[in-house]
Amino acid sequence: MRSAFAVMAADPVLAAGIGVRRGRRWAIRSASFRVGPPMPGGYALGVLVTDPLESAALVDVLAGVVRPEYGELRVLGYDMSSGRGRAAARARVGVARRGSRQLPGMRIRGLVEHAARLAGPGSGDRHVLAAAILDRLALSPWSEVQVRLAPESVARRARLAAAAVHQPDLLLLDSLLDGLPQRDARTLAENICTLGRDTSIMLAGRDRGTLEVACDDILFLSNGVLVSS
Repeated sequence: MRSAFAVMAADPVLAAGIGVRRGRRWAIRSASFRVGPPMPGGYALGVLVTDPLESAALVDVLAGVVRPEYGELRVLGYDMSSGRGRAAARARVGVARRGSRQLPGMRIRGLVEHAARLAGPGSGDRHVLAAAILDRLALSPWSEVQVRLAPESVARRARLAAAAVHQPDLLLLDSLLDGLPQRDARTLAENICTLGRDTSIMLAGRDRGTLEVACDDILFLSNGVLVSS
């Protein structure tokens, strides 16, 4: 019998029984799941959470910030139990979080260009990349506004642009829709949908309604257990 990894080797994320600690507690316990399209094209998996610490732990392990305590995890084909694998995956993953810290006085264009520069010289000209994603997410009119002075919905769209500017193969979005007015959250979910046409996305959040706007499938994460919702 072939393993799940052999059967679905093309999926961006394959997790088999992984466990992840957050401090002294298990944030994820014996979780098996995949993030990958049933056919060629983009795909978005939603993870409905009750505890934001659990979603942060899930994003950290998929982004290569930490390694799983046990189990098997492959992201974009890389073995996440090894330092080399995690480093290789990080270069092809984009991460946006609800509470990301920004440098004082940084403008939206500067934030996105800074992210493009951090992605490395192989990603392309940072000015061209930034202009393209700002236009795609309707942020060009806001490009010279300081992030801290922009409306919260615009600031989060800017974080999404910074995560996507280097055209990653996988976008990890942690609680990006949470705490916004319903109309703003749905608009941002539609922006995420536009990116999901050509990349794979995992979006964690606390509101099922907005997750359903952006995601093809939804899982439920509670007390460290990840199950079908």
